[in-house]
Amino acid sequence: MADAELDLPPLPPAQGRRVEQVMEAVRSALDAGVMRPGTKYSVYQLADALGVSRTPVRDALLRLEEVGLIRFEARQGFRILLPDPREIADIFAIRLALELPAVSRAATICDPPLAARLQHRMELLRTAATAGDEHVSACHDQSLHDHIMEAAGNNRARAIVRSLRESTRLLGATTTDRARTLFDIDEEHQPVIAGIVANQPDAATAAMRNHLMSTARILIEQSIRDQDSHVDGVALWTQIVCGRASEQGTSGE
Repeated sequence: MADAELDLPPLPPAQGRRVEQVMEAVRSALDAGVMRPGTKYSVYQLADALGVSRTPVRDALLRLEEVGLIRFEARQGFRILLPDPREIADIFAIRLALELPAVSRAATICDPPLAARLQHRMELLRTAATAGDEHVSACHDQSLHDHIMEAAGNNRARAIVRSLRESTRLLGATTTDRARTLFDIDEEHQPVIAGIVANQPDAATAAMRNHLMSTARILIEQSIRDQDSHVDGVALWTQIVCGRASEQGTSGE
């Protein structure tokens, strides 16, 4: 038996997107406070509330378990988990390892078509910030990073970064409305794109490093506060990033 009532609107009709719809419904319910961390729910309860069969609900919850958003318990039960600070640090350490070489490569090879594509995406990002549309802004943010990874030419790295960003989004880790605005995020991207367009790999790499590290620090500290944890965020970040850098240096010898 679940421990809490669950009042959710039924999902609209869809063709082949039930799993994604269920995932978004859980994420939206968390944002709205309808579902709460630590509370026990059931697969049956969620399926009934959304008006869908249990199969896509189980599949959606399995994917959410993979990114650390929920934990399954006995008898089809599950609980919502708060984002773990170490997991967030791990994600951003990997992103630094992949996105810094990518942005350097993009800046080295940037031509007028790529420059126009990136500048157009920045215009869309700025328009979304002006409108205060967090969802649209996040989509353009993700596309901007994806354009850079695509330009660098490593499809495996591009897929990994896309997956890591999706994991962060599903975990509910966001810096907007808490530590910085949509305009702040836009401003952090501007020197990255300026460096790429000007064919200045060092400047673009430094700007991307600042952007990723700023985001990581904010999200880690947010996670620590949300969990009422006594973890030292600076020490955690230093341990994970320096540890990865040390391992990469050793493997290259």
